Amino acid sequence: MQIRKATENDLNVMMEIYAHARKFMAETGNPTQWADSYPAKELIRQDIAQGVSYVCVEDQLEEDVPEAKENVTEQEIEAVFMYDMREDPTYAVIENGNWVNDRPYGVLHRIASRGRKKGVASFCMQWCFEQCGNLKCDTHEDNKVMQHVMEKNGFVRCGRIYVEDGSPRVAFQKTE
Repeated sequence: MQIRKATENDLNVMMEIYAHARKFMAETGNPTQWADSYPAKELIRQDIAQGVSYVCVEDQLEEDVPEAKENVTEQEIEAVFMYDMREDPTYAVIENGNWVNDRPYGVLHRIASRGRKKGVASFCMQWCFEQCGNLKCDTHEDNKVMQHVMEKNGFVRCGRIYVEDGSPRVAFQKTE
């Protein structure tokens, strides 16, 4: 697997992956975090334009060629996410806890996978962490799947933050 910056050409596939993630979240007890339309196509377009939208790709190999590694035919997008090194204004205030430190940090948002391959979210989280060594993210209280994935990857619960629309999120951080 590899991580690369998303391009406008990836947009339709990315939106399909987000639709799959919304369905999965609803089926696993988290129907309201992304509801019917988050993230909007225009938001993802903005992320791409700002250079903070990424895709995790798996090389798809020709099945009938023994030396398949030399014959990559295309890269299949398995996951999408937003990673940024700018401060996130929603992380300025934290309740019921504290951030682990106040050093510069990266943020991980809008991570979603096709759900076809195990370990993709962990691979993306590890890549983000390797870029900065101090990573923050958040998720909805009902998103038990993502909370488990974050904790499995060394993130610790830090408290509660509120996103732009005022709804609460569980805040996590991973440091070196």
